[in-house]
Amino acid sequence: MKMVARSKKELSVEERNLLSVAYKNVIGAKRASWRVLSSIESKEGEKASATESKVDTIVAYKQRVESELDTVCEEILEIIKENLIGTALTAESKVFYHKMSGDYYRYLAEFKVDKPRDEAAASAKKAYLQAQTAAEDSENGLPPTHPIRLGLALNLSVFYYEILGLQSEACELAKKAFDSAIAELDQLQEDSYKDATLIMQLLRDNLTLWTSDGEEKE
Repeated sequence: MKMVARSKKELSVEERNLLSVAYKNVIGAKRASWRVLSSIESKEGEKASATESKVDTIVAYKQRVESELDTVCEEILEIIKENLIGTALTAESKVFYHKMSGDYYRYLAEFKVDKPRDEAAASAKKAYLQAQTAAEDSENGLPPTHPIRLGLALNLSVFYYEILGLQSEACELAKKAFDSAIAELDQLQEDSYKDATLIMQLLRDNLTLWTSDGEEKE
C-alpha cells in the first residue's frame, strides 16, 4: 500500500480508504497502549509501595511506544505531504488528506510535551483549517451531510476540546456541523446515509458530554 501511495498518482477512493484504514489500525493499537501505560504509571506513582524499578520499567516501555507512535505518524505525514496532497484533484480528496494530516499531528500532540507538543498542535490546526476551507468552499466544497466533511467537524472539535482545551469552540463547531447536516438530511444519498448518521450521532454525544462537563465546572 505504501508503494501505491508513493506512486505520485491520485489514489482511487478504494485505495485511499485502504491506506487510511491500514494506518488507523496500527496507530489505534499504539495509542491505546500508550493510554493504558500512562494510566498505570500515574497509579503506580501514587502508591507508597511502588518500587522505583517497577515505575522505571513502565516509563521505559511507554517511551518505546511513543517512539513507535512517532515513527508511524511521521511516515504517513511524509507520504501525504510528498505524494498525495499534490495529486489530489477533487475537493473530496483534498479535504480527506488535509484532515488525515490534522489527525496524525493531533496524535503526536497527545503524548508530546512542551515545545514539540505546541508544534504538533499548531501543525494539526493548520491542516484541519485547510481541510475546513476546502470542505466549506461555496463552489467546490462538500455538502454538510458528506461523511468526510462531518468526520472533519468531529475530529476538529475533538482537537479543540482535548488538545487546545477550547470547550466553547469545540461545542460551537460540533453544533454547527450537526445542525447543518440535519437541515439537509433529506438530500443525503442512500450510499452514505449510514456513515453520515453515525458521525452525526457521535457529534451529538460529544456535545452532550462536553456541555455537562462545562456545567459541572461551573
